[in-house]
Amino acid sequence: MRSIRVETSAATILLTEAPEKKVKDRQSGEIATDAVTGETLMTLGVVYIEGGESSLIKVTVPERGITEGLAVGAPVSLVGLVARPWESTFNGQQRHGIAYRAEVVAPAAFPAEVGA
Repeated sequence: MRSIRVETSAATILLTEAPEKKVKDRQSGEIATDAVTGETLMTLGVVYIEGGESSLIKVTVPERGITEGLAVGAPVSLVGLVARPWESTFNGQQRHGIAYRAEVVAPAAFPAEVGA
């Protein structure tokens, strides 16, 4: 399926879950890696706030894209954020959703308040 680039310049993004290694197989504990580079993949949780609405999302980032200075509750930037729709069948149940992936997650500043 196609990846869709997500424009984040008007959004406030706050880190809600610290980065941790992405688990590919929960039974074996196998860690997920990038299919092309073989690099370990990490997941983190953020709240994405834009236009008065917010969403909690999980984002996958290659391990080299995790920068220093990240703090839970603090604003972050997600460089190269893309969304990819997915669907699968598990135990006869059809499931679908959107997977998010970024190249880099870095500390950011809170946006300046209008009129401040």
